[in-house]
Amino acid sequence: MIDASHPSTADASDLSAFPITRKWPARHPDRIQLYSLTTPNGVKASIMLEETGLPYEPHLVRFDADDQLSPEFLSLNPNNKIPAILDPNGPEGKPLALFESGAILVYLADKSGKLLPAGPAARYETLQWLMFQMGGVGPMFGQLGFFHKFAGKDYEDKRPRDRYVAEARRLLRVLDGRLTGRQWIMGDDYTIADIATFPWVRNLVGFYEARDLVGFGDFPEVARVLEHFVARPAVARGLTIPARD
Repeated sequence: MIDASHPSTADASDLSAFPITRKWPARHPDRIQLYSLTTPNGVKASIMLEETGLPYEPHLVRFDADDQLSPEFLSLNPNNKIPAILDPNGPEGKPLALFESGAILVYLADKSGKLLPAGPAARYETLQWLMFQMGGVGPMFGQLGFFHKFAGKDYEDKRPRDRYVAEARRLLRVLDGRLTGRQWIMGDDYTIADIATFPWVRNLVGFYEARDLVGFGDFPEVARVLEHFVARPAVARGLTIPARD
């Protein structure tokens, strides 16, 4: 029995073989299909696609409708998280389905030849800072958002919130130190490390309303680079993609 989420070579050019296209039909099956929402993780992919100029077609995954739990979405990402992509022109000319925002950034950088240094040392240093965001900034800022703005804010015990406040400040201090004397995380070069990190910083001080809670004024270098990041035209576009109905 053939797994329809991994088409055979014979039908690899037909995206209809992927169950996800039954719920989100591809009007442009020759383009990268993006399944996402404008969360900090989601906009990493849309910003990257806008920055690289790779042709793509966005599809809105609605959490309020539990789209991420649908069989069609789970066929592409069993971890039921956004973003996910389906590239009809993947390695060896075969379609590639991919999830996890960090993996997507690396893949799109390699595909486009942009925003990830080619030299081995600089490449691994960039991936180091990408992992810093994936393993630290994202999870810790997200927990702080839960305990400060969402259901967790009603807990009488503030120790969980305070733990994540302290960890968020520690991570911001690390990032602030890295950015001192640098234009971007990797110096003069804007990379996937910045695309991964600054949507989360923006969310922390904006949507999560935690600017004062974390003492964001103590991190002027982070604030400086965040301002430059959101001023980029591709970032401004990517932050609104996929558009809500």
